[in-house]
Amino acid sequence: MSVPAASGATVPAAFGTDHAEVYELTYRHRGKSWEDEARDVTAIVRAQHPDAASLLDVACGTGAHLAEFARHFDHTEGVEIAPAMRQRALDRLPPGTAVHAGDMRTIRLGRHFDAVTCLFTSAAFLPTPADLTAAIRRMAEHLVPGGVLVVEPWYFPENFLDGYLGGDLVRMPDRVVSRVSHSVRRADATHLHVEWTVADAAGIRRFTEFEVMSLFTREQYLAAFDAAGCDAHYRPGWLTGRGLFVAVRRPGRLTTRRPGLERT
Repeated sequence: MSVPAASGATVPAAFGTDHAEVYELTYRHRGKSWEDEARDVTAIVRAQHPDAASLLDVACGTGAHLAEFARHFDHTEGVEIAPAMRQRALDRLPPGTAVHAGDMRTIRLGRHFDAVTCLFTSAAFLPTPADLTAAIRRMAEHLVPGGVLVVEPWYFPENFLDGYLGGDLVRMPDRVVSRVSHSVRRADATHLHVEWTVADAAGIRRFTEFEVMSLFTREQYLAAFDAAGCDAHYRPGWLTGRGLFVAVRRPGRLTTRRPGLERT
């Protein structure tokens, strides 16, 4: 889920070791199902590209989507910039599964895929429309012609609730986790302040996170897809309520290889 929040390759503190430990637990308690989402995205991909057999998941986080994608595609790989999240993905996925360390704006894997995904609002952590355009272009460049790119946005400016308060309390037999958040709009971005408390047999620990997510417009996303050589449309709603952008790469010449198939 994580990407750089500045022009360099700096990993946000929000995706460090403490966050990675309680990340899935908290969102699953809310009812999020990475498995249902991956199955639905698979159906969306296959509706556009029935023979899709390979998939790249960009900003794959702990690999929860990727693990389910691996059940539906012959070949899957991931990209993740945050070391703690990437390590959890490597630990959960079958040995040999490639989870590349990389920034979505600069990735060059030297191969093409039938589908590329970027889910759980990861693209919103890019700081500017120019960064969004660069990232979408890189993702599209990893697609075969006719390949499908699926991107889940953050809220659009007109949908964001300024001053929103969030709260979660997760009780498990061996652990209690609380998460309290406050988000505000500053210029064209969401600024999110999160306070975590984790209690277990070792004691009680607390940590704080600050996240910044760009409030890109629908038009900025669509312009980025068009600049990357993709025909895109927005599907409102979806399982998370934020919708999905679904894009198809226009015909063009391939110069790198597809997993299991050489192209020129």
